[in-house]
Amino acid sequence: MLTIDTSIVKNPKLHHYLLGAVGPRPICFASTVDEKGNRNLAPFSFFNVFSSNPPIAVFSPARSGRTGEAKDTLNNVKAVPEVVINIVNYDIVQQMSLASSPFGADVDEFTKSGLTPVESEVVKPARVKESPVQMECKVIEVKELGTEGGAGNLVICEILKIYIDENILDENQMIDQKKIDLVARMGGNWYCRADENSMFEIEKPITTIGIGFDNIPIEIKESTILTGNDLGMLGGIEKLPNETEVNEYKLIELSDLFMQYEEDAKELERVLHNRAKELLSENKLEEAWKTLLSFNN
Repeated sequence: MLTIDTSIVKNPKLHHYLLGAVGPRPICFASTVDEKGNRNLAPFSFFNVFSSNPPIAVFSPARSGRTGEAKDTLNNVKAVPEVVINIVNYDIVQQMSLASSPFGADVDEFTKSGLTPVESEVVKPARVKESPVQMECKVIEVKELGTEGGAGNLVICEILKIYIDENILDENQMIDQKKIDLVARMGGNWYCRADENSMFEIEKPITTIGIGFDNIPIEIKESTILTGNDLGMLGGIEKLPNETEVNEYKLIELSDLFMQYEEDAKELERVLHNRAKELLSENKLEEAWKTLLSFNN
């Protein structure tokens, strides 16, 4: 396994390792102004939300890896501690990329990218009309992490107002993840698109407590067919099916398999594990457990 000593490997190589490993990263499309009111619009993939009460977002305009100079965005939020964070979806990803060009501080990226500025209500920077979600923020702290090229600067923002395009809402007036069509940054020139083809659901164990990996029978944990993801899913069940339930399932659903392989226990176990794996892919957790437990019943 390649081992990287961060005290030896320096930028830009270290930068590429980090960005290649940590992704996909959401994109903060930050709108700021300088003390004269000149607009600036720039994307940053060192970004996320870190609290909902109070609502806090943090992004990091790093110093240039080539020159060590601070980004215009950083200079602006120090002079005027306000920002609009505009969320980037697939519809504006190319215009967002265009806005990331190293234009001079006197150049308006709204004009260069063709995006539409909309006057904000509680902060000076403009919102991006085409963005599906826009957040007006006040900057409550800027934490500088270094002075050399590649050094980040944590811009900690309190979100004051949020504007959401009604076209991306579901029937409950919540953001529909299939409609918002988000994009995120990967390493190099790569992005990814969070559309319906790339998304999947995992039910969050907020109110349930699974049996855990440690309570899965050893013969199942040592399966050559079930993966770590499969075992993690199996460990999420709250209670194992009882012997009666397993036997009933065995008689109704699995009797043909047991008859077919009654002389070959090893092959039967393999077939049952493959069937359980297929059931897990269909989110049929209880059926998968009954299938696995039927082998020794």
